[in-house]
Amino acid sequence: MFTRLTRGQTALDVGIALVYFLICSAPLNRTDQVSQVTIALLFAIALGFRRFSPSLSLGIAWVAALFQMYFATTQPGVPDLAILLVLYTNARYGERRLRWIGFASVFVGAVLGSIYLVWGTQAPTIGVSLGVRSIGEAAGILIKLVFNLGLLIGLLGLPWTAGTLVRTRVAARASRLAEQAAQAEAEAAEQDVIVEQERNRIARDMHDVVAHSLAVVIAQADGARYAKAHDPEAVDGALSAISSTAREALADVRLLLGQLRHPQTEGPQPALADLGRLLDQLRASGLTVAFTTKGQPLQLGTGQQLAVYRIVQEALTNALRHGDVQEEVTVRFQWIIDELEITISSAVTASPATAELRVGHGLAGMKERAALVGGRLTTAVDDRRFIVTASIPATAAARA
Repeated sequence: MFTRLTRGQTALDVGIALVYFLICSAPLNRTDQVSQVTIALLFAIALGFRRFSPSLSLGIAWVAALFQMYFATTQPGVPDLAILLVLYTNARYGERRLRWIGFASVFVGAVLGSIYLVWGTQAPTIGVSLGVRSIGEAAGILIKLVFNLGLLIGLLGLPWTAGTLVRTRVAARASRLAEQAAQAEAEAAEQDVIVEQERNRIARDMHDVVAHSLAVVIAQADGARYAKAHDPEAVDGALSAISSTAREALADVRLLLGQLRHPQTEGPQPALADLGRLLDQLRASGLTVAFTTKGQPLQLGTGQQLAVYRIVQEALTNALRHGDVQEEVTVRFQWIIDELEITISSAVTASPATAELRVGHGLAGMKERAALVGGRLTTAVDDRRFIVTASIPATAAARA
């Protein structure tokens, strides 16, 4: 198995292998130059291939270690440090089977290494020297074998374990990031569906508004035509009514023309005059609502009145379903020069960070309704109270 590396990774691995070879081959023993250079070269090659091919790197490291054991006069030293890095890379980048081979190599290498350190060298660099003969000497050898075995298992097992832990951590992080990305995509898709559904619902609500306006225009035009001969003054009133109604209908059509998708059902549309009945219904359901208004009321268009009604309805419904019904809900209308500012404040029981407050059909619907009539709507949580603030502009005809 070969792994595709970037140029930077390849240059780094080759550079490390070259520097390692120069360090290991510098202090040469004249009596054993060939074996020392060969061992250093093999370990350097194993380092160079450790990420490109972990299996090949592990195999070369085994060849170098066995070659070193064969020449008993070559004692363990700096070149053997490459084994630790090879075992780490094996556990970090290797496939499942290769990782288990590396795990087995830890124990096999520890057994062979402990035997080599006791009998393979004249002066072991690791071990316990017990100068006891006969039975005592055998016990001393056994103790040295056990001691070296445990020491080597720990020494070789540590980098393999570290590589496994790093691999697990990286995999867990990648899985967590993938889960977060999938959740974000799901929320975005849900938001798109919510917006589309709300647009269709708004189109159904506004269908009767436009139909009513056109019916008024037709009725006024027919009435003016019949009254022309008998009551000429009535024509001016009819034309004024037609002009006003047509302007409002044109504004509604411009806002919703691209959103009509399905056949709509007929039904009366609520307006500002229906807010009192809505508040009474919610109060009867157990919600305490305080309504205040300030300023001189403006004449809003049909679309604006419907948006105001739906925003207040949705905000109070959310307060009834998700808020603290023991606390008072305040609804404040403030009429300014050319718009209506609505502030609705209710106590919350859910955390502001919940998905229900971040992505909800009601919140998306309120924002969409405000935007479609040229207004804006924001939501915020302040001192455990959920606050909805909306600005609904008056129609051009009403301002005139």
